[in-house]
Amino acid sequence: MRDDRVHNNTEGRVKVIDETGNTTQDVKVEKTVTHTNEPVIDHTAEHTIEDGPIQVSEDEIKEDASQYSASELNITKLTEAEKKAAGIKPYAEGKTKLIEVRNLKQYFNVGKKNEVKAIDDITFDIYRGETLGLVGESGCGKSTTGRTLIKLYDATGGEVIFDGTDIQSIKNKKDLLKFNRRMQMIFQDPYASLNPRLKVMDIIAEGIDIHKLAKNKQDRANRVYELLETVGLSKEHANRYPHEFSGGQRQRIGIARALAVEPEFIIADEPISALDVSIQAQVVNLMQKLQNERGITFLFIAHDLSMVKYISDRIGVMYFGKLVEVGPADAIYNNPLHEYTKSLLSAIPLPDPESERTRVRKTYNPDVHAYTADDVLELREVAPDHFVYCSPKEYEALKKSYNHNY
Repeated sequence: MRDDRVHNNTEGRVKVIDETGNTTQDVKVEKTVTHTNEPVIDHTAEHTIEDGPIQVSEDEIKEDASQYSASELNITKLTEAEKKAAGIKPYAEGKTKLIEVRNLKQYFNVGKKNEVKAIDDITFDIYRGETLGLVGESGCGKSTTGRTLIKLYDATGGEVIFDGTDIQSIKNKKDLLKFNRRMQMIFQDPYASLNPRLKVMDIIAEGIDIHKLAKNKQDRANRVYELLETVGLSKEHANRYPHEFSGGQRQRIGIARALAVEPEFIIADEPISALDVSIQAQVVNLMQKLQNERGITFLFIAHDLSMVKYISDRIGVMYFGKLVEVGPADAIYNNPLHEYTKSLLSAIPLPDPESERTRVRKTYNPDVHAYTADDVLELREVAPDHFVYCSPKEYEALKKSYNHNY
C-alpha cells in the first residue's frame, strides 16, 4: 500500500515520498503543509489542519500547483470606433495606472467540501491619485480584496501589479519593506486595530521606527505631533492610551498611523462603518483633504453607496466574490445597469419623509438573468469605462438601451 507523505522545505517546494523513503516527485506549489502531529496554521485559508499524517497524491499536487494560475483577461472592451461614437472622453485619458488587478482569485479551504470562493476571478485597475469605491453586501469579498492587494493574504490565483511589479513575486524582506511603505491600510474597527498597551506616540511611530525614517527621538516626536495635527488632533494626545479616545478620534489615530510612512496608496476598509453619521462626514472630508494635499490614491471599501459616491471617482460593485459593475461614480449612481446595483441603490434611505414613504425597494434575484450553461459571463464594456458582468445577449441589449445623457 502506498504511503505518500508531503514534506515542506525552505524553497517553497514539496517532495512526495513513497513508503520506501524514496523521493518520487519534487514540485513547487502555492500552499505547503507538513505531516507533524501538531496543528498547522494555514494562513492563506484561515483554518487549522488538525493532526497528521496527511495523505496527498501526486495528481492532487500537480492540480494544486497549476489550477489557479493567471489566464487571459476575462473582459470585453468597446472598439475605438464605438468609444468615439459615444462622444464621451475616456476616463483613463491623461492618467497612469498604479494598480492592475488581473483575474484575481482568493479561495479558502481549497479542495474541501466547504471551499469558499471569497474573490472569484475579478479584474480592475486603480489609477494614480483617484479614489475607487468598492461596495456590496456583507460577505461579498470587499475586505478580502483589500487584504489580498496588500499581501495580508497570498492570492490563490491571478496577478496584482503595483506600479509595474507583481506583488506575488516580492519575497525578500528588503523589497517587502519597500512595498509595505508604499501601501498602507486603515482598518474597519477603530476599537480593535490599536494596541491598547501602547501610547498613541508609539502606535503612530511604529512605522517610522520600522522604516528608520526619523533621525533621532526629537525628530520622531515631531513627526508624530505633525501627523496628529494633520488628522485634527493635538500633540497632547500623544501621551494617552487608545481607551481614552472616542471612536472618531481612534479612527483619526488609525489614519495618522497609515500616513506616518508617507504611502502612495491607502486601502480604507470600511473606515466609517463604526462611527456616528456626523463623525463619518468628518473622517471622509479628512481623507479628501489628504488626497488633495498629498496625491494619495485610495481604495475606499464601504456599504453606504451614497457616501461612496460622495468620495469616489469610480465605483465597483461586488456580489458573491464577483465584480458585477464598474464605472464612473455618476454613471453607477444615475444609470445603473446590473440588477444587483439597482437593488443596492434602492436601499439608500431618503432624507425627505414624503419621498421615503413612496420609495420602491428592489429585491435582487439572480434568476432574473435566466443564464444557460452555454452563456459566457464576463465583464463587458457597455459604454466607455462602464463595465457590467453579463452574458453576450445581455451585453447587446444593454448597449442598445444605454442612456448616454444620464
